[in-house]
Amino acid sequence: MKKFLLLYSWFVWMITFFMPDSKLTMRLRGFLYSFGMPKCGKNFQVSSSAKLIGLDKLFFGNNVFIASNVTINSGGKIYLKDDVMIGIGSVIVAGNHTLDNGSYRFGHRCERDITIGSGSWIAANCTLVAGVKFPDSSLLAANSVYVTKNNKTAGVYGGVPAKLLNKN
Repeated sequence: MKKFLLLYSWFVWMITFFMPDSKLTMRLRGFLYSFGMPKCGKNFQVSSSAKLIGLDKLFFGNNVFIASNVTINSGGKIYLKDDVMIGIGSVIVAGNHTLDNGSYRFGHRCERDITIGSGSWIAANCTLVAGVKFPDSSLLAANSVYVTKNNKTAGVYGGVPAKLLNKN
């Protein structure tokens, strides 16, 4: 089933990549991707250059927007709650490699879930790593790396690693 969904994801990209990124075509892409996902809400919009890998572990709420050049790679499950925006060039990966005999190349893959809270915005070129929970109604500033495991304070986060800069 995983190989089928990988091919399906590629197929959706292949038949829609030439379409301009208008609201209508991005909703069409989202609609097509949703068939391979366990849960996907209304008004899911996906840019033509976004890569969604592992559809079977993606759980998206209503009004989710995925911008250009975003990569979402599920190892663990990825939950994007309602009204979430993912900015240009961001990377969300729910898996990491571990060190084995002095090498990360052949180390065991460690998979952990990622949750991005309702009403949140992940700005351009951000990275979210396995196991994080990004709070509701929060902003991750451009070029930031969010590695905090569990933070419930809504606000603006930024930096490498990202820290709370301002409460909402």
